[in-house]
Amino acid sequence: VRLEESGGGLVQAGGSLRLSCAIYGSTSDLYGLGWFRQASGAESEFVASISGLTGLQTYADSVKDRFTIIRDNAQSKLFLEMNSLQPDDTAVYYCARALSYSGLAAGDFNDWGQGTRVTVSS
Repeated sequence: VRLEESGGGLVQAGGSLRLSCAIYGSTSDLYGLGWFRQASGAESEFVASISGLTGLQTYADSVKDRFTIIRDNAQSKLFLEMNSLQPDDTAVYYCARALSYSGLAAGDFNDWGQGTRVTVSS
């Protein structure tokens, strides 16, 4: 399975971005999918996930009500719509496929993309 992110870039505080993740080689739509991010010098942080079984979306408190995770099984794509971006959102964003139906921690995911960088200027 290969995942490929796109859509990162430079945006001013208060702006929006939409990240995309193309998923290649997955034979099932039941796997959970998620987004993580890693700021420079910091540990990886869970951002959002969506269950492959129920469609339940889970968000980190830091992004709740600003970010939306969207899954398009027909296109084998995952999206992250990000609104009201703040400088603290600056990071490399990674999409990932879970080992099972859902996941909340990095250890729950075993397939990762290479990441796309998001920079939010103040």
